[in-house]
Amino acid sequence: MKALHIITGLGIGGAEQQLRLLLRHLPVPCDVVTLTNPGAVAHGLRADGVRVAHLGMKGNRDLKALPALTRLVRRGKYDLVHTHLYRACVYGRIAARLAGVPAVATEHSLGQAEIEGRPLTRGARALYLGTERLGAATVAVSATVAGRLRDWGVPPARIHVVPNGIDAARYRFDAAHRTATRARLGIPADAFVVGGVGRIVSGKRFDVLVRAVAALPGAWLLLAGDGPERDALRTLTARLGATDRIRFLGECDTALNPGPDSSPTVSRTPIPALLCAIDVFVSTSREEAFGLAVVEALAAGLPVLHRACPAIDDLPPGHAPGARRISGSVGELTAALRQRMEGGVRRLVPPPAVSHYDIARSSARLMDVYAHALAPASAPPTRREAHR
Repeated sequence: MKALHIITGLGIGGAEQQLRLLLRHLPVPCDVVTLTNPGAVAHGLRADGVRVAHLGMKGNRDLKALPALTRLVRRGKYDLVHTHLYRACVYGRIAARLAGVPAVATEHSLGQAEIEGRPLTRGARALYLGTERLGAATVAVSATVAGRLRDWGVPPARIHVVPNGIDAARYRFDAAHRTATRARLGIPADAFVVGGVGRIVSGKRFDVLVRAVAALPGAWLLLAGDGPERDALRTLTARLGATDRIRFLGECDTALNPGPDSSPTVSRTPIPALLCAIDVFVSTSREEAFGLAVVEALAAGLPVLHRACPAIDDLPPGHAPGARRISGSVGELTAALRQRMEGGVRRLVPPPAVSHYDIARSSARLMDVYAHALAPASAPPTRREAHR
């Protein structure tokens, strides 16, 4: 089997980095096409030995991209197309159908009222559903997303849950990384440090996190990510008088040693080193499709405060004892952080949720979906699919 992965862009983001990690574990040869923005993750994929092509799409309505994509699928003699993110799913499913190749699509970022951080519109939903029928299967990264797809009208038989995965060893706590990272960022060794990771958009509600940390004298905040709300967040930080205690790190890679092929625009503070340097992780997002950053923080032995995290909410009780759900108000978060600050800092044993989301397990489940997509329509589900 030979697969082509089509993705909207390859800048730093959860879906993009998940694709890179997945390709390290899939037991089939894969190439990648990005419709736009061959950014930092494209550099990483090429460093991994993956062929990456840039289609050069000029916008959502650049219809010339469709015949170019179709030709690419045909010339590559791919057995299967796998699409990621909204625009790639729409164009990729059509191109795969025109090329006579089955398509699988992963839905990474579907919320109740947003998709990929943008408000859902009736037109966007209609286009998504219209092209979804052209594919062989749709993958949801959580049971929560599967439920949202069913509510949209996607037939349950077409939905397969394959959770995001992590390489837990990459996030294991290292005291040396903690010391070095704090020293490089100018943070006292004994300071209480809060961390947050994500695209800086309104839905992530990082303003709540900034306000809570600003209200705690002596507390520091490391925030990894970039986005359209960055300047407004910096202005808020200055207005609250917390500029000296809040660090905006920009986009960060997941690799501890990014290497010479990494994009120069990416921060030299990798996410694993950031997680070693902090004492508590906070996710204030209004909604999430999975909550990968929370699982990574748990793998680093951190206590977590989160508002929305399907990765935790979809598991039985007890799988993530270090994670505490909060309503997301500034007052509640400030009080919860003060309690952590006064109670002393300690690392936790990574909980069962971490091993549950092992990337090797996700890769095996995805291979079942590939087999389903390539099999005749009458073929029964595999044993693993039947017991999900």
